[in-house]
Amino acid sequence: MKDFINRLYKNHSLIYKAFLFIATTFLIVYFFPKSGKFKYDFEKGKPWQSEDLQAPFDFAIKKTDLEIEAEKQAIEESSVLYFTLDNSIADKIKLRYEELFASVYQDSLELDLIKNLKNTGADIINQLYVFGILNENYDFPTNRPIAILDGNVKTKDAFYSNLIKLSDVSSILEKELKKANLLDYKKGLTSVFFDLIEPNLTFNKSFTEKVAKEELDKVSLARGSVVKGTLIISKGEVVEGDKFQKLKSLQSEYESQVWNESNYNLVLFAYSLLVSLAMLMLLLFLRKYRTEVYENNTKVTFIFFNILLLIFITTFVVNYNPKFIYVVPICVLPLVLKAFFDARLGLFTHVLTVLLLGFVVPNSYEYMFLQIIAGIVTILTVSELYKRANLFISVGQITLVYIIAYFAFFVIHEGSIETLKWEIFIWFILCGLATLFVQPLIYAYEKLFGLVSDVSLLELSDTNSKLLKQLSNVAPGTFHHSLNVANLAEASANEVGANAMLVRVGALYHDIGKMKNPTYFTENQSTGINPHDELSSRESAKIIVDHVINGIEIARKNNLPDRVIDFIRTHHGTSVVYYFYMQEKKENDAVDKLHYSYPGPKPFSKETAILMMCDSVEAASKSLKEPTSTKIDLFVENIISKQIEEGQFLNADITFKEIQAIKKVLKQKLANIYHLRVEYPE
Repeated sequence: MKDFINRLYKNHSLIYKAFLFIATTFLIVYFFPKSGKFKYDFEKGKPWQSEDLQAPFDFAIKKTDLEIEAEKQAIEESSVLYFTLDNSIADKIKLRYEELFASVYQDSLELDLIKNLKNTGADIINQLYVFGILNENYDFPTNRPIAILDGNVKTKDAFYSNLIKLSDVSSILEKELKKANLLDYKKGLTSVFFDLIEPNLTFNKSFTEKVAKEELDKVSLARGSVVKGTLIISKGEVVEGDKFQKLKSLQSEYESQVWNESNYNLVLFAYSLLVSLAMLMLLLFLRKYRTEVYENNTKVTFIFFNILLLIFITTFVVNYNPKFIYVVPICVLPLVLKAFFDARLGLFTHVLTVLLLGFVVPNSYEYMFLQIIAGIVTILTVSELYKRANLFISVGQITLVYIIAYFAFFVIHEGSIETLKWEIFIWFILCGLATLFVQPLIYAYEKLFGLVSDVSLLELSDTNSKLLKQLSNVAPGTFHHSLNVANLAEASANEVGANAMLVRVGALYHDIGKMKNPTYFTENQSTGINPHDELSSRESAKIIVDHVINGIEIARKNNLPDRVIDFIRTHHGTSVVYYFYMQEKKENDAVDKLHYSYPGPKPFSKETAILMMCDSVEAASKSLKEPTSTKIDLFVENIISKQIEEGQFLNADITFKEIQAIKKVLKQKLANIYHLRVEYPE
């Protein structure tokens, strides 16, 4: 059990990476669309770019949403309105009419006239209640069909215009009396009708909606079918009209047939394989080419997190509205990774992320081409991100590349620019503006993940910072030496394309360990007294060597980033404190060289190698007597050649050509420091 726990602890970093790998793969697949992906890309109004397409199976041609909506609207507009009839009201009114008529007219008129007037009124009542009188005015078209319900039984079919409104009773009465030449008696009969007439029809809303819903449910979603083997569209034909609808129907049918319950898990497994393959390539790249990043779980987590975040945002936008897909600032990813790591890692990760997004976005080829080109432009144009002007210029270039590439794709598809959607250019501009958000994002990442970017390096390069102020007060000679080394290292880094800001900051802090025993270093010995005279060679060598360890401790205490501490650890590599080693060797030939060597490690990056060269050259240049151009050239060659012979640069990704360029810079800079002129032959 103890051995198992020990093995588990020993491999905890690998176990964490495996967990991170599985979790990221799972989440990416989870974000992917849960439907099949039709293997052909097409857009309405654009030419069909693929080979001739024949129906792979029988399928129905689905109606468009507009067709279905129009059909449903027609049904809703022509559906029958149902009204409930109260039969008792008409009979009750006919009985009451006799009483009211008698009470109004009695014997005031001739008998024949009263009889005629009474019969006319009775006929009007019968006419009013043929279909019925509405209880309120409804806003329905007059030609809308209606049905009258007596209980649950439909008794009559008619149109809405056949129904009488209470407000229409007076006009109907006047019209009928005029026909019968009884208009002079309108007032009396109107008073009878005013007290008598009651509505007997009520709109049955629930029953009307129920019947309408049943009719709407019967609407067919298809109009015809395509038989297997039928030619759907030929290469070069424009995708429009019936052809477009057939393609949409095939796409929908294909997805519903391919992604059924029986093989849903199998397709998910296939997705997982592809995603895990992409993520595995990233891990292998880190392990082979970026060992420092691979061994740091925080940095690996940071990279995986950014990939996951972009895929999540893009998937969300696609689900919301695919037309906004180019608003998502994908180029933030290479920008962020370049700020914290390097351009090569940024581009590699960007390409893998875009390939994964190809599963999510429509028109995946066009999208991937645009994003990969934009990513390359981002890597090539953005340098010195801490300079705000550089970021704005680069974002402008990225936006321009988006617009040019999209324009080219559109012309290839359409053959003209007449139907160009200019609003797409607005999305690209918005994408560029969103990319500017990278600055606050980098700051947030620095706090969340404890990483360091060029922006932080710029802050650390301020010589008025607390630690550098302390160095200038406690060890002024070392501080001056550090400034000189920083200038040499920055010029050398610019010459070979290294991170000049990083190497400058590393140079400023590389000797902070000398603050613990400042007088034991010659640059701080202003009184002429050398404390090493009272120590043995081994004790002196230990104090000199320990300034590296002390520097790391001070750096940790002051929360300096690991990227800066790397310069403190490596600026002497595994070299020997040669002076004290030779002093001891004079007295003891069997001296152990290890006691006089720095603990290392050797420089493992171009920047740390540059610092080692510049530090050694600047420190040793103080011993030059009567310097000349020839002496300086030979001096620089000897120091750097010795470092190469000792294998100090074996772990650094620096070439001999770059070392030669650095030598040239150092020679020029030292010549300027000593104000030398070119030596002319006598």
